[in-house]
Amino acid sequence: MIATAFILGLLGSFHCVGMCGPIAFLLPLDRQSNSKKLLQLALYHLGRLFTYALLGLLFGLLGKSLYLFGFQQQLSVAVGILMILAVVLPQRILSKFKITTPLYSLIGKVKSSLGAQLKKRTPDTFFAIGFLNGFLPCGLVYMAIFGAVATGELFNGTLYMLAFGFGTIPLMTTAVYLGNFLKGDARQRIRKTIPVFVIIVGSLFILRGMGLGIPYLSPKPLKASIEAQYECHSISFEETKNENEP
Repeated sequence: MIATAFILGLLGSFHCVGMCGPIAFLLPLDRQSNSKKLLQLALYHLGRLFTYALLGLLFGLLGKSLYLFGFQQQLSVAVGILMILAVVLPQRILSKFKITTPLYSLIGKVKSSLGAQLKKRTPDTFFAIGFLNGFLPCGLVYMAIFGAVATGELFNGTLYMLAFGFGTIPLMTTAVYLGNFLKGDARQRIRKTIPVFVIIVGSLFILRGMGLGIPYLSPKPLKASIEAQYECHSISFEETKNENEP
């Protein structure tokens, strides 16, 4: 599942260039020294990765809490369904739910802080810009957060979001150096693949939650596996006992 996070970030970065590209283009990079420019850009990406890791940790903790209450399978199925619905349902229907309304004030503060950081040129500026950038609302980040929750673990949730963040780095870096290098039909074709991939990831989470006993894709629940092993050992013990009896 971690690999799907990286691919989601890689494909989603075509969307990210449109949403976060203006911020990347406005970075106060040193245009005279390539080494300094590369270091500054690395700090920017590091800031974004730190935010994604933090989000993965927090939502992985949420998933772990639900896992401890025995909702791991249901959670995985629910996350898969939410991912698919987010792609399939028309935007006008989704907008009625106003999920992000309570966050508007916080987002406004993030944008204000981001604007202030873009005017600076201190060494910590680039990390701070990346850190704040990671908190800006983005549908694909929400998809990755769903995945982090479904992992049901702190470490895996963090790793899932980090993989997503690493997936966005190649194209975001290319955009900084080459600008808007993808035009017209190519950009449209790639953007059309993103919803398809989100549906595939959502289907994988549903399959995973069904516990069909398929290795790696849909493993049996831990409890069921333990019970099966216990029954197997019990049968083996009984057979051995019967063979040894006169």
